[in-house]
Amino acid sequence: MDMPLGDLSIFKFSDGEIGAAFEENVRSEDVYIIQSTNPPAENIIELTLILDAARRASAHKVIAVIPYFGYGRQDRKHAPRVPISARMILDMIISAGVDRVITMDLHSAQIQGFANIPFDHLYSRIALLDRLRDFGLNADDGVVLAPDMGSAKMSQSYASKLGVGFALIDKRRPRPNEAKVANLVGDLENKHVLIIDDMIDTAGTICNAAQLAMERGAKNVICIATHPVLSGNSVQRLIESDIEKVIITDTIELPKDKLFDKLEIISVGEVFGESIKRINSGQSLSSMFRL
Repeated sequence: MDMPLGDLSIFKFSDGEIGAAFEENVRSEDVYIIQSTNPPAENIIELTLILDAARRASAHKVIAVIPYFGYGRQDRKHAPRVPISARMILDMIISAGVDRVITMDLHSAQIQGFANIPFDHLYSRIALLDRLRDFGLNADDGVVLAPDMGSAKMSQSYASKLGVGFALIDKRRPRPNEAKVANLVGDLENKHVLIIDDMIDTAGTICNAAQLAMERGAKNVICIATHPVLSGNSVQRLIESDIEKVIITDTIELPKDKLFDKLEIISVGEVFGESIKRINSGQSLSSMFRL
C-alpha cells in the first residue's frame, strides 16, 4: 500500500501478562489491525487487546485483518460436551469492538455466518496461480490432486484455472490429526502432480497423498498450501517425503527452525493491500478474484 506501519507497542509485564499501546493518535482514523491467530494463544490475546485499545482511543473504524484464522477447524459440535471454538474466538474478537473482519482461505467458509458484521473472505489463489503457471503444465502432463474431500472444491478451481486434470483421494480419519487413504479417483500416471490444500498442519495428509501419487506413477509432486501451521514433526516429514517442492504463503510467520530447502514462500501482502484499498474507497472486492 506504500504506507508506513502504525506506531504500536506490545510488551509483557513481569508476571507474563500482555500489554499493548498505540504510540500515535488514531482518533477518527480507520485502523487496520493485522494479526494471525495461530498458536501460541498469546496471538489471540494480543489481537483482542489491540482492537480494544483502538476502540478506546476513539478510532473511527477498527478492522481486524486476520491472515490465518486459528481454531477454524473447530466449527461444529462433533462430540458431546465440546465447544464450538471457531464461534467463541470470533465472538471474542467482535466483543472487542471490531467493525469488520478480513481473513483468507478459511478452513470452513461457513464461519463467516458466525458474525453479524461485514466479513471479507479473501483467496490466496491470486498470489499462487501466477507462480503455478510458471510450471507450464497442461491437461496432458499435469493434474491437481485433492488430498481429501474437504479440499476438492478448491482443487477443482485450481485445476480449471490452470487447465490441467483433477484427481481426488478418499480419506478416512480414525482419530484427530491422523489420516489414512481409502481410494483414489483419477489418473496420475506420468503426470506432474500438484497437491493443493488450505493448510499444512502435521503434514500427514500431504505426505500420504504424495506417497500415493508416486506409487501411482506420478513424475513428481509439488505441494501448495496457504497456511503453514507446521506443527509437531511436520517439517521433518516434509523433508523426508516424496514431495519435490512445498509452496506456502506468509499468512503465518515461520521461525528459522521451520525453514528448509524444499520450502518456497509466496507473499499475500499484495492481496491484503489491494483489499484494504478497495474497502477504504468503497470498491468491489469480488472483482479481484475473477481470474
